[in-house]
Amino acid sequence: MNTLYAIIGLFAIGALVGLYLLALVLQNKETPKLVTLIHGTFVATALIMLIYYTMNTAPRPVEAVVLFILAAIGGVVVFYKDISRQPIPKWLAVGHGLIAITGFIFLLMYTFGS
Repeated sequence: MNTLYAIIGLFAIGALVGLYLLALVLQNKETPKLVTLIHGTFVATALIMLIYYTMNTAPRPVEAVVLFILAAIGGVVVFYKDISRQPIPKWLAVGHGLIAITGFIFLLMYTFGS
């Protein structure tokens, strides 16, 4: 259970940083690359830990893993557009966040559900 708490904590920190980045994208402002890397590092670490946890336990939070993987794919596209100085589509940034939040909710339900 301690592993799940660590995973939730890492995703939560990543989500807070992601909200800051999303606010910048929605205001058409440039995102600080260091902050972008910090966001990616926290959530990638959490996702790797979650995948490992899921492979070694039962029952498994498979829905959360699938949603986080979909969010990660969207995040890679957003990151690529950001570092290549292409405009980031707002719908993509918002969609990336919404999918990640949904995955986070599923993870919380798995962890704290009855």
